[in-house]
Amino acid sequence: MEVLATLSRAPATSQARAGEEAYTDARPDAQAAAGPPPPPLRPAAFYSCVFAQIEEIGWERVVSATGDDGVSCLSFRVVDDKGRIHLLEITLPMGYPASPPSITAQVPYLPKIQWSKSSRLKDVICQFQEHLKMLQEFWSTMDEIDKVLRVVDATKPTYAMSHRLLALGDDCYILLHVDAHKPSSLPECRFLGAEGKLDRLIMNWRKNRKRWDTKKKFHENLAGVLDFALPAPPSVGSVRDDEQADCGICYARHLPVDDELGPHSGCATDYTCENPSCSRAFHSVCLRDWLRSITTTRQSFDVLFGNCPYCSDPVAVKVADR
Repeated sequence: MEVLATLSRAPATSQARAGEEAYTDARPDAQAAAGPPPPPLRPAAFYSCVFAQIEEIGWERVVSATGDDGVSCLSFRVVDDKGRIHLLEITLPMGYPASPPSITAQVPYLPKIQWSKSSRLKDVICQFQEHLKMLQEFWSTMDEIDKVLRVVDATKPTYAMSHRLLALGDDCYILLHVDAHKPSSLPECRFLGAEGKLDRLIMNWRKNRKRWDTKKKFHENLAGVLDFALPAPPSVGSVRDDEQADCGICYARHLPVDDELGPHSGCATDYTCENPSCSRAFHSVCLRDWLRSITTTRQSFDVLFGNCPYCSDPVAVKVADR
């Protein structure tokens, strides 16, 4: 793979050949024409250290490797307890490993990484996985909202988003913000719509908000506080065909044109969940990679058996194309 090929090469240093005299034009105009100086090179020990630490994690979990030297910014695939796939980006400073790395991920808030002289990249991954466990209740709540209520957000929600815009009917909406630290608590809300149409809902919210019960399901609490029957999402049959054709994993209808994808290069979705209440479309390539990242997936001969990422019904896909 291109990522592995890039990581296997340490940056070459430029040296004057024997008998030649290195020369640098120190004039200001010459330096300006030459452009900005190249980034400082890291010692060879840095690369051997990073490669060894990636080996501990597993090269198959590396999604990308970028940066001025090719390895200063690493992205890893991390799967949480519910099978959600997360990309953890780890940036290594010039002083690494003496200086701690920084992380970026699509989560509502990041953990504070504990780092010492003996710490390694695998420790960062482990701390991030523990952080994901703390967010399971939050994501379960957001999944419940997306499944049961009529969400009208223009963009597909990410794992970092803690808000949802719900349609109430009659051109009225409510913008919810769920506390990622306490997802079962009363959310912040903002009512949107024409004057006069929302008066009763706003009055009910102010009057009944103390009735919010953290032991109840989120949508039941919301309907009870508003004293209003919240609209359900459109049925599967009313969802536009083009939305159903988008892959439920990569969110694209067609795979990129790439030689590494072989016969699947540029192909449309080619697998559909057999559950009629789901009918989610996938690229078999995406579904195969997702199933391989789940510990509960079983393999029999050349077929992977697992569960649909959306409805948890059984799915099966071949290990490789013949």
